[in-house]
Amino acid sequence: MKKVLVLYYSRTGNTEKMANAVAEGAKSSGNVEVELNFHVNAETLGTFDAILIGSPTYLHSMPVDFEHLFEEVAVKGISLRGKIGAAFGSYGWSGEAPKFILEIMKNKFEMQVVEPPLLARYLPDQTVLNACRDLGKKVSESLMNQA
Repeated sequence: MKKVLVLYYSRTGNTEKMANAVAEGAKSSGNVEVELNFHVNAETLGTFDAILIGSPTYLHSMPVDFEHLFEEVAVKGISLRGKIGAAFGSYGWSGEAPKFILEIMKNKFEMQVVEPPLLARYLPDQTVLNACRDLGKKVSESLMNQA
């Protein structure tokens, strides 16, 4: 069975709401295992077929936890090549973090990324939450088509 990770960080709860909707969408398409989590070890990332990361933007950057996770994946030589990647997140005034995450996934780890990242300014409204569900479903269906 294909495995999807929805990994997120959320200080205010906005990105968490988006992550829950992404996971809901991924589960809706059928025969995939979906894990929703706010922390994983670097080695764990290699066990997933798709990795969707939800990150708010603070001070023009992603949370330091994600920076450290990506550094550890690189140092340990964990291959993410060919896995599906996507990014989403909320922001107050700039919104760069999900873009940075996609860039790292695509250029450093050679993942197949879903572009552009999904962004919500402040609190995600119903339109954004529906787009999150669609993102999760799209990734999940792509995995099922690979099998």
